[in-house]
Amino acid sequence: MYVKMIGGSVAGVEGRLIQVEVDICSGLPQVNVVGLADTAVRESVERVRAAVQNGGLKFPLDRITVNLAPADLRKEGSAFDLAIAAGILCASGQIAPERFEATLLIGELALNGDIRSVPGVLAMTEQASKAGLRRVIVPHSAVAEARLIEGIKVEGIGTIREWTSGGAGTDGRREESSSVPIQSLPKEKTALSEDPDLLDIVGHVHAKRALMIAAAGMHNVLFVGPPGTGKTMLCRRLPGLLPPLDDGEALAVTKIFSVCGKLNEARSGLIRSRPFRSPHHTISTAGLIGGGSVPKPGEVTLAHHGVLFLDEMPEFSRICLESLRQPLEDREVTIGRARGVCRFPARFMLAASMNPCPCGFFGGSDMDRPCTCSTAAILRYRSKMSGPLADRIDLQVELPRQTSRPTAGTGMSSAEARQIITDAYLRQKTRYAKHGISWNSELHGSLLKKYTALTPEGEQLIGEVYGRLGLSFRAHDRILKMSRTIADLAGREAIGLEDVAEAIQYRCLDKGLESTA
Repeated sequence: MYVKMIGGSVAGVEGRLIQVEVDICSGLPQVNVVGLADTAVRESVERVRAAVQNGGLKFPLDRITVNLAPADLRKEGSAFDLAIAAGILCASGQIAPERFEATLLIGELALNGDIRSVPGVLAMTEQASKAGLRRVIVPHSAVAEARLIEGIKVEGIGTIREWTSGGAGTDGRREESSSVPIQSLPKEKTALSEDPDLLDIVGHVHAKRALMIAAAGMHNVLFVGPPGTGKTMLCRRLPGLLPPLDDGEALAVTKIFSVCGKLNEARSGLIRSRPFRSPHHTISTAGLIGGGSVPKPGEVTLAHHGVLFLDEMPEFSRICLESLRQPLEDREVTIGRARGVCRFPARFMLAASMNPCPCGFFGGSDMDRPCTCSTAAILRYRSKMSGPLADRIDLQVELPRQTSRPTAGTGMSSAEARQIITDAYLRQKTRYAKHGISWNSELHGSLLKKYTALTPEGEQLIGEVYGRLGLSFRAHDRILKMSRTIADLAGREAIGLEDVAEAIQYRCLDKGLESTA
């Protein structure tokens, strides 16, 4: 007998529906899985056999063929276990196939018949909803995740025994939980009150201002200075300054974390706080950008709609750093393989820190510790940061060592700064609502020209600086975007001369690191 079930897999960060065809005919007892299945899928045969038998059902002693279609796409993972088990039980006449009509089945089987969750439930459920399926059956631990998708009914299943005891998938005799609108779902706490506060940082008014500009326009930022000046502390304040994710962004981020298996099972809603990823400098290029024989998302994708923080940036390998150039420009990662191309979203803010030299004290004053690095060591250290990569960093801020200690707890708190930043963000979102972007840093082409018109004085200033510093076209455009953000922070629609002047001063690498203290 032949039956067809619907299973799911993940390609990149998107779900994909797979037809699980099962045919049982007379012959020597054996099970063949075809359709370009990897080791984990082929091993599902033994898991399904044990789960069916230990679940009180009969595993047929006939020739069984399982085909995963389309056959030219590579299948991996254990998410097909539940669909394969359902197909075998239906083909052997133990369960009516009608019970799984227009139903997506997702889950890994334990040997005792229990159902375990798998990564990517959210992405697969979203694809099922788009394809017009009516129902999805998932493990109990993944019900809350699947219910984040509207337009499809979700059933939880704990063990394969439920199929013979009036449980999941038995003509709806078990109560089905319908998805609810995203707006009415419980929202994850952003834990803003627990984030490090700007008040913890002593002094550095100029650097705090740069941090606010970066957060308000989602601009890339780099702090350059000697050890112990607070570069890392400043960058770690970014999550407390950024506005929470909107519904569309929250769904995209939650889906990425689901695919990567990093979604907390205890979550009852979407991720609302912006991601903050801080990989170690020994990370590989595949770990940072994504890759592998079957491409998987990297840290830049996990930082989607959030912050990627590279502490001591030159300590990362040059290959890793240069691989950031394409996602910083295109806001996505494209990975090509023989069987196709995967695209991972990568709309993130790059926050980084670095010393002026390996020891960190090059260019200091007479009161500072003397630099012990050779000229060759300094050049080798700085060469990790190539010109094209530095050109893609909007704010390049010098952070000198403070000679005196100001009073702690003074200045603007993160809560006060966040309110100003949120107002600027909402102003941008309203302005660009028809263009599909939300931040000034995303302006390009005709939109950049339209929304960053300068006064004659501003045009003259940026023209003089362009010639004197030898700026690239990219650096010129990034100064315009920063000027737009500075004006938004001040609540002005027109970009003034003071906005352009302030934006220009945040380009210390264009002036040369020799001036760095």
